[in-house]
Amino acid sequence: LFYKGRIDLLCTTEHFLAVVGSRRMTAYGRRFVEEVIPPVLPYGVGIISGLARGIDTLSHLAALQNQGFTIACLAHGLDSCYPPEHRDIMREIAEEGILLSEHAPGVKALKNFFPARNRLISGLSHAVLLVEAGLNSGSLITAEFAAMQGRDVLAVPGSVYQPNSVGCNRLIRDGAIPVLDYRDILVALAIDPAASDVNSDS
Repeated sequence: LFYKGRIDLLCTTEHFLAVVGSRRMTAYGRRFVEEVIPPVLPYGVGIISGLARGIDTLSHLAALQNQGFTIACLAHGLDSCYPPEHRDIMREIAEEGILLSEHAPGVKALKNFFPARNRLISGLSHAVLLVEAGLNSGSLITAEFAAMQGRDVLAVPGSVYQPNSVGCNRLIRDGAIPVLDYRDILVALAIDPAASDVNSDS
């Protein structure tokens, strides 16, 4: 594996949550990520995702903008950027978090590299959260890897009439843990929200 960034933070981060979802997120998905990630960060939760457009990138940003730790697993060498408009975000993650890849510098992104990248996302995590996923979403591949690797699969329920929620709803039907707010994430990570009020100002 090749990395760039704050490898020292791996020693101080107790729990890792992978957050993945649709590249074409809806306002519902955006609101959920922006509301559910910040409150779990003070409990020592690091966010892992794949720096794809949509839910992935929003998850990285939610961590960075709230003094959290994030790892971006890439499907190309660390000197490449895909999608190209994410160069600034990559630079920020390299400074505050970790960029991680199994590809040597100089390797460009190829279509078949992305499913393999997904197994790194799930393998590094303690649980995988799918925020929005259509019927053929690549995020479902991450969920499959998570199940094979013995990780908990969490999913955000949505309207049965919303295409972006079909994958998540089916995962819940088949046994995934439904997540309604940040407390469900803490429970899945074996963190007791009542043990200590980390968000208290006192």
